[in-house]
Amino acid sequence: MSVVAPHARTSEERMPAVPSPGIRRRRRNPGASPWWALVFIGPTALGIAVFYLWPTVRTLIISFTKSGPFGGSEWVGIDNYARLFQDPELIGALRNTAIYTVIALIGIPLAVAIAALLNTTGLKGRSAYRTLYFIPVVTMPAAIALVWRMIYNGDYGVLNAALGAIGIDGRSWLTDPNTALVAIAVVGIWAGLGTNIVIFLAGLQGIPDTIMEAADLDGAGPVRKFFSITIPLLSPSIFFVSVISVIGALQVFDLIYMMLGRSNPAMPNTRTVVYLFYEAGFLDNDRGYAAAIAFLLLVIILLLTVVQFRLQKRWVHYE
Repeated sequence: MSVVAPHARTSEERMPAVPSPGIRRRRRNPGASPWWALVFIGPTALGIAVFYLWPTVRTLIISFTKSGPFGGSEWVGIDNYARLFQDPELIGALRNTAIYTVIALIGIPLAVAIAALLNTTGLKGRSAYRTLYFIPVVTMPAAIALVWRMIYNGDYGVLNAALGAIGIDGRSWLTDPNTALVAIAVVGIWAGLGTNIVIFLAGLQGIPDTIMEAADLDGAGPVRKFFSITIPLLSPSIFFVSVISVIGALQVFDLIYMMLGRSNPAMPNTRTVVYLFYEAGFLDNDRGYAAAIAFLLLVIILLLTVVQFRLQKRWVHYE
């Protein structure tokens, strides 16, 4: 008869328990609480809700109302939208906005070319050139408008003086309905050129040198490398700049207001959608109609942005 000591354990009892392969123990991380994510996301989410989402919802609500002459408002349904789509000035504002946007997009290939030149290794004074191109970005729009009004002046403007020196008759650029919108678009391109150049310079400096060296070994020239290597690898930056350029061009107002004023004879040919919103909301005090214009512009920007994101799959290369 064998006697087992009370404190003795068999070999099976001394072996640690091995969990089943299909069962995994989860270790609870005390710092992985979802409340911490809310703490960090909360301020940004609150700012977006207060300064973006709520104004958008409020604008939509106001667009279905009509303001009284002494304050207050009444619900009118879709009357503001029906009036808007029958307004002959809307067609002109949409046309002028589209023309300005198309002209503003010319600044993208111009910025790409300048950025490629500034990215050249042997160029002297690159820092000075980059600073000069970026100065308009940090300049107040009022100062930009004042300077360019002097340049475009029909009597003593610098542009007409330069054209007269080569035998070309100048004109009053900002009062001529045929040239006012184009002249303002040129100022818009000049003012936003610095931002686009900085973005493209960052994209150019991210292109590996090994790719360019391989192209040199294959005998590719500068033009072939630019269109076959630089442009495809820079396409994500070009896509980003195109999106923000379209959005900014559709919202143009400050340059037109400060360079032309209200009594300019060229105003019918330069009135944009945002300027139409300004006239309805701030001059006519028709908040409901102005809100309908603003919401229509929001829908247009949203649709164009969606189209750009759909088309970018065909020409943007992320690898």
